[in-house]
Amino acid sequence: MRLVRPAVLLLCLAVAGYAATIVLDDPGLPRMLVWFLAAVVLHDGGLVPLYSGADRALLALAPRTRVPLVNHVRVPALGAGLTLLLFLPGIIGQGGDAHLGATGLDQQPYLGRWLLLVAAMAAVSAAVYAVRLLRARSAVTTR
Repeated sequence: MRLVRPAVLLLCLAVAGYAATIVLDDPGLPRMLVWFLAAVVLHDGGLVPLYSGADRALLALAPRTRVPLVNHVRVPALGAGLTLLLFLPGIIGQGGDAHLGATGLDQQPYLGRWLLLVAAMAAVSAAVYAVRLLRARSAVTTR
């Protein structure tokens, strides 16, 4: 079992090295590096303080109960953020002609479907929280 981590690390390095050999021949490499560095600066300089502050505010404002609310807010928020990141080009209509040519469909329903997905994640999380609250209350009353 002690050899699993080093073996996985070597496999990851091999895959990264193979990807680097492909990218190094690409004439768009400088542009990719600029995008990567801009993403790092935007994430570390802007987004991390933003969502860390929001998380601390949630921790400070959430009521102290036997069933903590925090993860029932974090999970749908993370799902909403990740799916927004994934579907943002479709939501804002970027590459509409290429999308239409490849699929025969327009990008109009992306925003509505993303909003429905986010609402469903929030509803499921709220339902799970409500069930956990009811179970915790019934466990206290049966003692």
